[in-house]
Amino acid sequence: MNLKNMKSILLILFIISISVNIETEQLLEITDCSYKNIKLHGRVQFVESFPDFKIKIVESFPDLRVQIVESFPDNCGEWEVVESFPDFKVQIVESFPDLKVQYVESFPGKP
Repeated sequence: MNLKNMKSILLILFIISISVNIETEQLLEITDCSYKNIKLHGRVQFVESFPDFKIKIVESFPDLRVQIVESFPDNCGEWEVVESFPDFKVQIVESFPDLKVQYVESFPGKP
């Protein structure tokens, strides 16, 4: 193996390790019930533009299970829908979401 091939292989391995680290960081953010340093519980406002993050509603394999509550959204995945003074804003999209969300009646949080 010559030096040029070795450099190419090392470059490919470096790029792969960077992408794995980025995915791992995102998983760690969701693991502690936060995404982009925003806790995934609290008062949420649904918006059409300028969201804190984008979600896709799914029926299976979610990143987060969400329960809509009327008050005290203190636990992971509990969201209280508001029109003003939200803790975070989300936009529902069909493609390229930041998180996939499944609505549930009980046991909200990380699957």
